[in-house]
Amino acid sequence: MKITDITITPFRYTTDRFSNGVARPGTEIIQTVTTVHTDDGARGHYLGGGSHGDEDGLTLSDRQYLDRRVKPLLVGMDPLDREKFWQWMWVAKVPEKVVSVVDMALWDLAGRLAGLPVHKLLGGCREKVKAYASTYPNLGAPEVYAEHAVACRQQGYQAYKIHPYYFWDPETRTSVPGRPSHVAWDIACCRAVREAVGDEMVLMYDPWGTYHSFEEALEVGRVLEDLGFYWYEHPMPEYRVESYVRLCRELSVPVCSPELNEGSVFTRADWILRGASDMSRTDVNQGGITAARKTVAVCEAYGVKCEIHMSGFGNLQILGATSGDVCEYYEKGLLAPGVNQDAQLPYLRENPAPLDPDGYVRVPQKPGLGYEIVWDYIDEHTVSADSASSVGGAPNE
Repeated sequence: MKITDITITPFRYTTDRFSNGVARPGTEIIQTVTTVHTDDGARGHYLGGGSHGDEDGLTLSDRQYLDRRVKPLLVGMDPLDREKFWQWMWVAKVPEKVVSVVDMALWDLAGRLAGLPVHKLLGGCREKVKAYASTYPNLGAPEVYAEHAVACRQQGYQAYKIHPYYFWDPETRTSVPGRPSHVAWDIACCRAVREAVGDEMVLMYDPWGTYHSFEEALEVGRVLEDLGFYWYEHPMPEYRVESYVRLCRELSVPVCSPELNEGSVFTRADWILRGASDMSRTDVNQGGITAARKTVAVCEAYGVKCEIHMSGFGNLQILGATSGDVCEYYEKGLLAPGVNQDAQLPYLRENPAPLDPDGYVRVPQKPGLGYEIVWDYIDEHTVSADSASSVGGAPNE
């Protein structure tokens, strides 16, 4: 069996998004489906490559790179040689999201050939995983976060993560540059949520690297310690590794990073060895399933948790092949009042499983990544190949 083509099909759909205190239903998104074709008719697919888990497509520049630089390397090759291709693309400095999309389409193909979900090919470990409610940033005043956390707990969530205020002033409710940080508001938000949900709900906190001084990060971290938060994610820019080393030494609340740093497994191994994080973080958009399983193995070897960033089919397959002792939670979101995150995606027959009453999400069991794609919808909503990617709502939390 040989690869004969790799195609990328961009198409439109609309969904709920949220930005700066306002729900935005009917936001138009450009999604992409990347397909690996073979000479015996087998195909593998990946939906996504942008932000919001796997619900936004590859950017135009990433599509062009894949088509012009990566496809010529792979056409004529055995599609089961995923590790070889991963090594080739890594050495060639292919953008991580392009590596990821190709890798996951190949994993989907392998699972479809075997008639098994990817997590069984990797070595199945669990059928369901604990989920936490992950907010959009800038929901509103602290009491809005508190009310939302209570509503999430009533839905069955046992854990809740706050994305606080950034690039938005909660007092004037206007967009602002990233400096200064809104530390007092952030702290008020954390206190309000803890008071509203009590001690029974697990709480996490992610300011998305917006604290640009060690002192700010430490001040908020001390409050999180007092409030019993489970982790403190990505507090400062992640190119300041030594500042993270100092912060981990000072705080008892676990620091969870790096979140967005490029370098995949190599960067995360270095952070562990330097003591720059107490928990590590990755997702399948940082080098694909091949890279994610390598990162999980490194974390397990060093006794460090590897929490998976964002939602989506690929991340659920990784979670299904790992122990809860290493990868504990599934990030379900982004969530906000007025946003129906569980609305059926029109290009799929089924979304990833919804939250169950006990706060768990089931791992998809259909072959490959678990997609049942509605091709008629994609065919009817396909856009030109040079259409730019449309991203609604917040940056990639």
